[in-house]
Amino acid sequence: MNKVPMTVNGEQRLREELDQLKSVERPKVISAIAEAREHGDLKENAEYHAAREQQGFIEGRIQEIESKLSTAQIIDVTKMPKTGKVIFGVTVELLNLETDDEVRYQIVGEDEADIKAGKISVTSPIARALIGKQEGDVVNVRTPGGDVEYEISGVEHL
Repeated sequence: MNKVPMTVNGEQRLREELDQLKSVERPKVISAIAEAREHGDLKENAEYHAAREQQGFIEGRIQEIESKLSTAQIIDVTKMPKTGKVIFGVTVELLNLETDDEVRYQIVGEDEADIKAGKISVTSPIARALIGKQEGDVVNVRTPGGDVEYEISGVEHL
């Protein structure tokens, strides 16, 4: 099975969600099902059906998280040598050569990506163009709006 790269923070967030689901949400829905059963006829009991649906969602999410964690390759970029090279987990500062706009992105696993938080997936076009390049390199990124040239102005191991 292929290992999927994940940052230390990404793993921590998944483990916290898993713990919340197992220790809080699962017992809550089990007690809701038990309470709904006490009300009698299950065929017409909306609370029972809603609780069973919620239970299915929770169990599915627990399986999904456990599967992701079992295939995850946790990469702690803070323990890697700072070479100025763009690798998974680093935070990259880019200068758009046309507009002089600067942007910062951390290259993270697919499940961790959040463009509003400045986190881009390692499989995104920008990240694929950046991986393996060095600080100071000019990179051409193909975007839906056309090609954009960026200069890598900084690589940080945060």
